[in-house]
Amino acid sequence: MSQPTRALSIRQPHAEAIMRGIKQIEYRSSATKIRERIYIYAGLGRYDANDEAEWMDDYGITDVACDDLPRGVIVGTVELHDSNGGEWYLRRPQRATTLRKPENRANPVWFKPFG
Repeated sequence: MSQPTRALSIRQPHAEAIMRGIKQIEYRSSATKIRERIYIYAGLGRYDANDEAEWMDDYGITDVACDDLPRGVIVGTVELHDSNGGEWYLRRPQRATTLRKPENRANPVWFKPFG
């Protein structure tokens, strides 16, 4: 299987929930025609601490603190297999064995992290 070429930038703790297979729908402002395995980039941006704590609780992530989740790196890949309006459907997450910083600058949605 070939390596993905695109990365989707997602803030923590949502990126962690995707890697655990808990979050299977990513909400965006419009549909996408992309249907392929993509990288998940854990963005550097942060939400309000109370919001992060609430999402961690909602996702049932209790074995790690949100402050300790990786940021600014590729955390794994996921298959983007469908979309309906702003709902993007994700499946088959694969956590990265090595966290890698992208070679190219991250954008808020899609970017090409390597090459």
